[in-house]
Amino acid sequence: MRGFVRRYGWRAYAVPLLTLATLAALVDIAVDRPTDIGTDPAGTAGVTGAPTPSVLPMPDDGRPADAPAQGDAEPSELSAPADAAAYVERGAGTVSVVDGSSPVYGTGPLRRFVVEIEDGIDVDGAGFADAVEETLGDPRSWGSGGRMSFQRVGAAAAAAGEYEFRVSLVSPGSMETYCPGVGTGGYTSCRYGERAVINLARWATAVPHYDGDVATYRRYVVNHEVGHALGNREHPPCPGAGQLAPVMQQQTLGLDGCVKNAWPYP
Repeated sequence: MRGFVRRYGWRAYAVPLLTLATLAALVDIAVDRPTDIGTDPAGTAGVTGAPTPSVLPMPDDGRPADAPAQGDAEPSELSAPADAAAYVERGAGTVSVVDGSSPVYGTGPLRRFVVEIEDGIDVDGAGFADAVEETLGDPRSWGSGGRMSFQRVGAAAAAAGEYEFRVSLVSPGSMETYCPGVGTGGYTSCRYGERAVINLARWATAVPHYDGDVATYRRYVVNHEVGHALGNREHPPCPGAGQLAPVMQQQTLGLDGCVKNAWPYP
């Protein structure tokens, strides 16, 4: 040993110390490493190169993430009615809020709504807003029996986002702008995001199988598209020949043997 020390000097002391330090480090690593493989079924424990999953927030554009749109089926083969001159085919492509507010209609949880019309379609905004209010405020509408209440709010509340949905009157030529990808064909109405979008052509002329009953069709189309905005996604079938059509039945393209009906709770 004395010869070893004389030959290697300070290295004779350093080598054993370094060896002991290395052994201690290896023991420390072995103790810290997880031993219960049941907590790591993928076998990724201790793998430093594995990516970390992340969830990115979706843009908050006001549309329900799980159901961005609802429209009526296959309208593209339908032609416009002969009296298309009764309405403007294409407006300015922008919409304006019809200012003003209403009392609260009904009881139950409050649903505030904004009414807006497309610019350049030559429609009395106040008259359209009154018709929407009258429909949603009727005891046969969605608030029946205290299920919910409705109130129209104006431009200031709209700018502040203090509402639950919009009811928008839009020309046939602008339907794909406000219902992109739905496939209205410029004929049907739709629900897109927070908007119940009413097709001006249907508002003005209804549909042939309503036999000129424009007033009933207007109540139907408001209740139907607002029904989508309130979370009713499906189009139920006619329950049987001669029975009242459910308001969420797609009545614009046909009644399938049912009788026309404008109300959720007739």
